[in-house]
Amino acid sequence: MDVDMNNLVGGGGAGQFPLEQWFYEMPVCTRLWTTATIATSVLVQCHVITPFQLFYSFRAVFVKSQYWRLLTTFLYFGPLSLDLLFHVFFLQRYSRLLEESSGRSPAQFSWLLLYATTLLLCLSPMLSIPFLGSALSSSLVYIWSRRNPETRLSFLGLLVFTAPYLPWVLMAFSLVLHGTVPKDEICGVIVGHIWYFFSDVYPSLHGGQRPLDPPQFWRNLFERASPDTGATPINNEIAAAAAPEVR
Repeated sequence: MDVDMNNLVGGGGAGQFPLEQWFYEMPVCTRLWTTATIATSVLVQCHVITPFQLFYSFRAVFVKSQYWRLLTTFLYFGPLSLDLLFHVFFLQRYSRLLEESSGRSPAQFSWLLLYATTLLLCLSPMLSIPFLGSALSSSLVYIWSRRNPETRLSFLGLLVFTAPYLPWVLMAFSLVLHGTVPKDEICGVIVGHIWYFFSDVYPSLHGGQRPLDPPQFWRNLFERASPDTGATPINNEIAAAAAPEVR
């Protein structure tokens, strides 16, 4: 199915949802990440904090004990702008899809986030990537795209392709837009592919073994509380939008 931004927001008809309902329909991990991302950009825009306080630096974290950078590097996508809107759209859309497909307990998806953030933090000093939000978002987009190979997407109303090509289309768009190789997105795709391989390909080749599944203690941590996030499953037919179409 081809989808565009007009379908996504309901085209002004009865399919539109109030902003508050849209917010509370998101699963808990996606809701927290989206909220923190927007709040961080607002605080930077209001000069309460600066980007220099947010980026990841091995020396700043482990020598100067500025441990908050382990988190804030994934929350800052830039100042309030159209570019930030695109990032938030992709972040909440594909994060939400993956989290909802992981079941009612957030154990599986939170373990995915822990795996991806840890690996990206390890790669960051070698590749000189101070902000890792785009890399983490690219990991989630890649995993979703590989798990939905038959979904057809429309990019800016000009290019129609199937979901597995989405990460590469976004890289090409970023290259054209910024004129530099998007090494953060490439890094995210590598991290996402490792997860996809060991979660979706490896088990069928090795008797169902799933080496990247969360350990039992992690499942117990979440399932003991049995939270009801109130999230409503999203309509997958409209969730596959590749990018907002700007007219």
